[in-house]
Amino acid sequence: MKTFNEQVYDIVARIPAGRVATYGQIARMIGRPRMARFVGYASNNKSSWHLPWHRVVFKDGSLCSGYFDEQYRLLKSEGIKFDKEKKVKMEDFQWNPDRDNAPIDIRDFPLVF
Repeated sequence: MKTFNEQVYDIVARIPAGRVATYGQIARMIGRPRMARFVGYASNNKSSWHLPWHRVVFKDGSLCSGYFDEQYRLLKSEGIKFDKEKKVKMEDFQWNPDRDNAPIDIRDFPLVF
């Protein structure tokens, strides 16, 4: 069985470019709806820095204050639109896995040598 963090990483790896997910949304997707804060804690693990954490935002579309400028720049480069307060327009850009095709995650395939 995968750990909580591993389950979070699997979800974050699947967020497609041009879409965002919220911490709470990710927590709900792994069956732990009251653990949104712990999704945020999982992002601090150095082993997950290769994942597209810039696509994870707060439920109101706010960006993370710790790296706001970089996150804003990366999301804008993917076509994400913001309101006047520099919050993501969630109604247009929130990821819906049932609607939006997620990219294939190479971790789903075994290594073959």
